[in-house]
Amino acid sequence: MDSDQDFPASLRPQAEAALLWINATQGATFTLTTVVGYEGALSAKAGESYELGLVLCNGDICTRELIQVEPSGDKFLFSYADVKEREIPPLLDPPEGLRSGWVDSVLAKHEFVVMVFYRGLW
Repeated sequence: MDSDQDFPASLRPQAEAALLWINATQGATFTLTTVVGYEGALSAKAGESYELGLVLCNGDICTRELIQVEPSGDKFLFSYADVKEREIPPLLDPPEGLRSGWVDSVLAKHEFVVMVFYRGLW
């Protein structure tokens, strides 16, 4: 998936640093697709912490992570934001292997299948 440049350039350093932090803590190789929910970051005062929603992809699997960003001098400290229940699930795609098995089982019962994706929900 290509990187989306539609978020403010002023947030790119934080987003890219958060991506490196996530990849290091999870031992993953995600790429940054876009940043969502960044309005709070733009209105945060200097030195104030804020949340960023990152949409990350690793191959065909994409996830949304909500990260707490705390400015610390010229660097940033990151942690996962506390989320009780997410409006959009963190795993935006069906788990690996589930999609093809599900489609095969439904196709065995029907002539065709219409799949609708809405805001990451399927």
